[in-house]
Amino acid sequence: MTNKNVTLMRGEPEIAVKKLAIPIMISMILTALYNIIDGIWVAGLGQTAIAGIGFVTPIFMVLNGASVGLGNGATSSISRFIGAKNHEMANESAKHSLFIFLISSVILTVIFLIIQKPLLASYGANGQTLNEAMSYATPLFLGLIAFMFSNGCSGILRGEGDMKRAMYVIIATVILNAILDPLFIYTLGLGSAGASLATIVSSAISALIMLYWILIKKDTYVKVNLKNTKFDSNLTKDILKVGIPSALDMLIMAIAMSIYLIIISQIGGDYGIATFTSGQRLYLFAIMPLTAIGSAVLTVSGTAFGAKNGDYLSRTHKYGAKFGLILGTAITLILVIFSNQLATIFAYTPETASLIPGIASYLQIACLSLIATGIGMPSSFFYQGIGKGLYSLMFTVLREIIFVIILIYLFVYVLNFGLIGIWMGLCIGRAIPSVLNYIFARYEIRRQRKEFGN
Repeated sequence: MTNKNVTLMRGEPEIAVKKLAIPIMISMILTALYNIIDGIWVAGLGQTAIAGIGFVTPIFMVLNGASVGLGNGATSSISRFIGAKNHEMANESAKHSLFIFLISSVILTVIFLIIQKPLLASYGANGQTLNEAMSYATPLFLGLIAFMFSNGCSGILRGEGDMKRAMYVIIATVILNAILDPLFIYTLGLGSAGASLATIVSSAISALIMLYWILIKKDTYVKVNLKNTKFDSNLTKDILKVGIPSALDMLIMAIAMSIYLIIISQIGGDYGIATFTSGQRLYLFAIMPLTAIGSAVLTVSGTAFGAKNGDYLSRTHKYGAKFGLILGTAITLILVIFSNQLATIFAYTPETASLIPGIASYLQIACLSLIATGIGMPSSFFYQGIGKGLYSLMFTVLREIIFVIILIYLFVYVLNFGLIGIWMGLCIGRAIPSVLNYIFARYEIRRQRKEFGN
């Protein structure tokens, strides 16, 4: 099974990207359902609970982003060694990645438990909204190790092209999460805390199953033997040179999200926060298929780079961008055409019905950027695949901090467009850098091909 995956990664790049992207896409959509399902059940707790959880969103992005980022570091390192046909170093890369996941989860758990209350208060959370935010956040921080190993082990499997088994695990854990949510939130009376606890338990089960495959059953392509482990600083740097910038991508987006929340809180109060965070849930859900394409590009481009095959490198990126553009356009049309119907998912009670027009407006304006994101996302993951994660980080800063915030300031404080101005800033500010990202990736590919001589 795993040998077939490796053969696929070394074969025709278009076929590899397509076949690898589909199970990743299903897995990521199902993973995103954790957040969607939480939102649906928490909606029954009222607007304050929705707003409270909304304040936790940027922090959750940091936690989840750290685990996904380090997982991407493992994917990139392993796939490049596979491309170079160096099985032994691929094994060592997987082993070192597991230790990195463990150490990182301990450090980040301690940090976020200490800073959670002042951090949430700095966003504008106060009173009962702050209490709801704390109730939701604390279990997430305590269970960070579950996220870290769930996403990290998935990164190891992606590195060797084994996408399907991770997908099967996600299917099972999403079903479990859907069962646990109402049980913890309402039956046990845990409220907002029950929603995050259900997600943690589900993630922990996902991590344990994949660790069983890697460490005990040992039926993966990479063979991890924890005995006689020797620290390899160069290998650790190889993983972290992609993992850290990839994790910082999410940190930058979380910082940007914090700024958005502060501005939205000033302009629209709890209504604006609830509107934005509900719409953002759908945006994050919609972007998952594009992220899946990017993840496939990461794996296949890493293999092509390790093999020093410039033609495959170029074809991988071009096909990923084409795939992303088509899918991004289709998703955008769905969000815009069915915006009112989709908005009711998070505003189905009499108390929250007033949020429907605001959520629909967010979907109709902000989500138009997904068309350009379709070519920008594969480009960012391409940089990670070739071991140049700093390029991906550069475009994240350009997109989420520089362009978006400048345009939000223009539309809100200069032109006085209110919440609509924020949605416009998000749309245009994300679209322009995505196009620039694609153009720069094509330049980098030409440079690499000259270096490879093919």
